[in-house]
Amino acid sequence: MPTKAQEKEKQVSPMLIEERRQHVLATIQREGRALVSELSDSLQISRITIRKDLDHLEARGLIQRTHGGALISQSGTSQDRSIQEKQQVHLAEKQRIAVAAAKLVQDGQCVLLDSGTTTTAVARALRDLKGLTVITNALNIASELSGTDFDVILIGGTLRKNSASLVGPLAEDTLREMHADILFLGVDGFDSTVGITTPNLLEARVNRAMMQASRKIVAVCDSSKFSHRSLAHIAPPTAIHTVITDTNIETADAEALRALGIELILVEG
Repeated sequence: MPTKAQEKEKQVSPMLIEERRQHVLATIQREGRALVSELSDSLQISRITIRKDLDHLEARGLIQRTHGGALISQSGTSQDRSIQEKQQVHLAEKQRIAVAAAKLVQDGQCVLLDSGTTTTAVARALRDLKGLTVITNALNIASELSGTDFDVILIGGTLRKNSASLVGPLAEDTLREMHADILFLGVDGFDSTVGITTPNLLEARVNRAMMQASRKIVAVCDSSKFSHRSLAHIAPPTAIHTVITDTNIETADAEALRALGIELILVEG
């Protein structure tokens, strides 16, 4: 049964979700900070809703959450967070995305996996398949699959500790000798106009080499990555064949992807 605050919210708040979030973001950018209580009172919206809005904006790298409120982000683009920091964020969505991704793979195929927490979840979901060849630049993914009957190929390169991935000219050269049926690519930012981005320039170069080596390219990312840009550009959106994300994706982002001819697979958010 809805609370009094939720009933009041329905009656006095005609704002669309994205409109409200943009208002919240503008307030934080203007003031440098904002409290949940102040935003709740000014917008006549429940504190639970405001907290969800702030969580959403933080996931996009636009603000920094604090106890009881939020501060303006120290960076206009996403930070290069460690894999340990990322692995518990949007965990349920990543697991559902991984299950959907595994359904696109057939026994005996060659699968290329980018580094990242979502692609690590995909690696786990692939374990029920047989006879796969898996190529990856991620140390943790190679370790994850070491107990399977898969042929696991770990490309060479320079270790990037934040992501436990191998990057650099050696990694790029190795990928030029490879041919995969399908690539699962994790991204830090997905803008329907600019394309896919990542915080690290060397990682972006390896990602492009992976795309060139693959017949089918599938971006796997939770909905917080959309309408967000990171430092290094990987490729335009039209280079992606399929996107797997959760149902919390904004309608405008979903429509933009479909308009570009990209297959969109949605899992429960």
